[in-house]
Amino acid sequence: MTPFRQVTDQFSTSPQISEADVAEAAAQGFVLIINNRPDGEDPAQPPGAAIEAAAHAAGLDYVAIPVRGGPTHEQVAAVREAIDQADGPVLAYCRSGTRSIVTWALGQAQAGTMEPDQLVTLGAAAGYDLSGLVG
Repeated sequence: MTPFRQVTDQFSTSPQISEADVAEAAAQGFVLIINNRPDGEDPAQPPGAAIEAAAHAAGLDYVAIPVRGGPTHEQVAAVREAIDQADGPVLAYCRSGTRSIVTWALGQAQAGTMEPDQLVTLGAAAGYDLSGLVG
């Protein structure tokens, strides 16, 4: 199973997940999966449509907001909106989880819901270095 990295009670991130991981996400109480990985980055990655189908089969919502490189303002806003509208915990994934947590953190900073040092601390606890976002 791919490790899910809890950032807050409502948000976790993960490297690329499989269809089997979707069932585990449902068992752990996630209600929404956000796919931040564009299809075709790696020939071995499962297509987003397969993850989406598995999510729906498991009773989870799914949204694709693919990010290439750094997230755009629109992608940050879309992730923040999806999380705000979710009725429970959210799991976001990309190749390593970094684009997902960066996109989430930028949304939190822009909304003013968390201070930069708090975001860095949460990121570090989940295994991600967000110190470059506040510099």
